[in-house]
Amino acid sequence: MTRIGVITFPGTLDDQDAARAVRLAGGEPIALWHKDSELHGVDAVIIPGGFSYGDYLRCGAIAATAPVMREIIEQAGKGMPVLGICNGFQVLCEAHLLPGALIRNDHQKFLCRDQVLRIENSDTMWTKSFTQGDLITVPLKNGEGNFQASPEELERLEGEGRVVFRYMEGNPNGSAKDIAGVANDAGNVVGLMPHPEHAIESGFGPLSVDASGAHLGHGGTQGLGIFQSVLASLLR
Repeated sequence: MTRIGVITFPGTLDDQDAARAVRLAGGEPIALWHKDSELHGVDAVIIPGGFSYGDYLRCGAIAATAPVMREIIEQAGKGMPVLGICNGFQVLCEAHLLPGALIRNDHQKFLCRDQVLRIENSDTMWTKSFTQGDLITVPLKNGEGNFQASPEELERLEGEGRVVFRYMEGNPNGSAKDIAGVANDAGNVVGLMPHPEHAIESGFGPLSVDASGAHLGHGGTQGLGIFQSVLASLLR
């Protein structure tokens, strides 16, 4: 069975949710601790959401220097799939595995709501189960989810197809070009601000929409495809 590591930092909140998503997708979640110096033979890694190290200094800045991140940076460079969700996205940016930075929401408030996303790139290891243009609805909860990068970097991300998720039905935090998630140039490292691990079980997910924008009802499982995608990618 494919082994997916899920990291826990001091202040992590969503590690158990991410582990459950891996399990429901058909993988075996493996708990990793921020002080681990090895990855214990996992095939991929998820850095989940929360407030690592209390968000001191900058969100994700301290976590990016944790012992486990040294091995993740090395293995990501060799092609290991890595997903950062919310705080995990911030950690990946601080570790320079992804470009840009996440700053305070433009309205200066913490926001929690269901969020429609469009799949802009279905060729990454974390989105292969989707088709470009698909709409999915997953929960969003952040206070510093405003993705920003230099104009040159934004142009490069758009031109190289490295914008993976884009906000639809309104920009929730001021992110440049409505960007909700990006990938590295190889497509094995992906970060996104919304939480797909909270939209994996029928009856417990958000209000979903189909490709036309029509509402499908509550209890959507559209986030599960992200975890199924990496399992399918690793089996090829």
